[in-house]
Amino acid sequence: MSKPIEVRLRIPKNNKAPLLDDGGYPLDMANVRFRKTMSVEAIPKPGETIELTAGSRTFRGVVTMANWSEADGLFIVTCQYGLRSISVDDQNALVADAEWQMAPLI
Repeated sequence: MSKPIEVRLRIPKNNKAPLLDDGGYPLDMANVRFRKTMSVEAIPKPGETIELTAGSRTFRGVVTMANWSEADGLFIVTCQYGLRSISVDDQNALVADAEWQMAPLI
């Protein structure tokens, strides 16, 4: 039985092609998360990797935390991008994919 979760993904800063805000300044990736609702067979545990997709791109996220949200009625799974740096293609796919929402932490 599949279970709905919300993934909150932290990505590393891409120094070669940083994401820019409306004013043209680079975004601080430490203050931004990408969110997506998806279904999984089992709730992933911290330290496990999950496969994520954005458009035609597939990449891994390392789970750092999984908590139940009473307000949302599902598990919130916090992840970090699986590699030390993010490719321009993966970064652009996240921004362009309508299923992923960029949300500031502040």
